[in-house]
Amino acid sequence: MSIHQHPALAGLGVFERGWLSSNNVLVHDEAGALLIDTSHVNHAEQTLALVRHALAGRPLARIVNTHLHSDHCGGNATLQRAFGAAVSVPEASAAAVREWSSAGLTFDASGQRCERFTLQGTTRAGDVIEAGGRRFEVFEAPGHDPQSLILFDAENGLLISADALWENGFGVVFPELEGEPGFADVGAVLDTIERLPVRLVVPGHGAPFSDVSAAIARSRARLAAFIADPRRHARHGAKVLLKYHLMEVREQPFDALLQWAEATPLFASVWQAHGRREAPLARDWAEAMTNELVAGGALRRNGQQVFDA
Repeated sequence: MSIHQHPALAGLGVFERGWLSSNNVLVHDEAGALLIDTSHVNHAEQTLALVRHALAGRPLARIVNTHLHSDHCGGNATLQRAFGAAVSVPEASAAAVREWSSAGLTFDASGQRCERFTLQGTTRAGDVIEAGGRRFEVFEAPGHDPQSLILFDAENGLLISADALWENGFGVVFPELEGEPGFADVGAVLDTIERLPVRLVVPGHGAPFSDVSAAIARSRARLAAFIADPRRHARHGAKVLLKYHLMEVREQPFDALLQWAEATPLFASVWQAHGRREAPLARDWAEAMTNELVAGGALRRNGQQVFDA
């Protein structure tokens, strides 16, 4: 049986996307469907096409974002225009969305893009989201993002884990890149998930999976390695920023890529805290990280042009 035919997914549509975009979960409901996360703005039209096809003329009533990284909310504006769907974000993010605050949102700091959308509601830990005969309990899931949430349907044992748990790890711990503690939060969220009777996980990236205990064990091992060597996590985070940017633009002159890294506040601050021992300038560190990504096959370079691989 395909994992997408798992009984816990009955009545749901799971759109497994590439790594630039988060996965989307569509909960069918005669009164109007619910969509959890909307992927990156580059793929907004593709998201719209997937949702339209799955709905087959039925309405989309609500969008719920697990958190506001650009790969999870980039399709909000497009879907609002198409369906008039009401958007809910984590309560802690609401003021920043209403003001479209560069200080409160991560897009500018991480050098990413997201089309502005409007807000109709908020979600917080302890809420219950009802749709399609399901009851999703909302849990806080800081670590990857301080304001992130996960959703659990206890009756079906289904966890929408966003970037708190993947089959082989979890998302970059952005607070740690920003000089704030975050590793302990990652561990606490893994503890929360371990206590829940989860039978199937739909992660923010990658295929749904059912071996939850093995995934948690892998995540704990990864977390322990980062705690033991925070510089390892910082280098990983710097490479993720570069790779994600190349996924977004697809290709860029090498010099322009280094300029982008130098001008991106989060990359510059990670270099300041962790990379100065390796390179005297943020640009030099970006060059070294890019070369490592090329050597590992994550990027491709042809002369002075760098490509996503």
